[in-house]
Amino acid sequence: MNPNVPSIEQLKEIALPAPVSYAPQTWGWWVLMAVFVVAVVLLGARRYRQWRRDRYRREALLRLAQLQKRSDDLNALRELPELLKRTAISMPYTVPVGASLLAKVALHSTLMSNDPTSSRASSLLQGPASLGNADWQAFLQRHSKQPLPANFSHQLSQLAYAPDAVLRAMPNEQRQQLFDTCKLWVERHHVAA
Repeated sequence: MNPNVPSIEQLKEIALPAPVSYAPQTWGWWVLMAVFVVAVVLLGARRYRQWRRDRYRREALLRLAQLQKRSDDLNALRELPELLKRTAISMPYTVPVGASLLAKVALHSTLMSNDPTSSRASSLLQGPASLGNADWQAFLQRHSKQPLPANFSHQLSQLAYAPDAVLRAMPNEQRQQLFDTCKLWVERHHVAA
């Protein structure tokens, strides 16, 4: 056989190149991937912290739904002001925006002191628990993202202290409006991050 004439025996299989790796080839991609992973972990941790922080809100909404099912019961109506007050007390407290570093340190040391008789510590720890009438209305309005009815705190105090005959005479529309306003406040009240 002539070596210059091509034949089938002379054919050789073509060598395939190595498969392309899916791993990044340069350090820049590794850095970008690390930044992405850290960002996802931080966002997940923040979301989890918010979810845990809003536990009181979910519990209050659940209780409010239970009370709304029995809105004809006077005891359910009487529980509305207490539920809002407990929700307000359960809100996470933060130092007011714009407070100086010195004020934040003083607040922290006051709260951490073991002196329960300190008037400043007790007023800071009580928060909305001691508020009533106009101060309570101002607190609810300050933390609400939408305007509340002007007589909302008066309606709440009426629910808490009015005789049963007054509550029985309350129209169903007004009861429903009270439940809706309470639900709106619990769902959307502002809590500092």
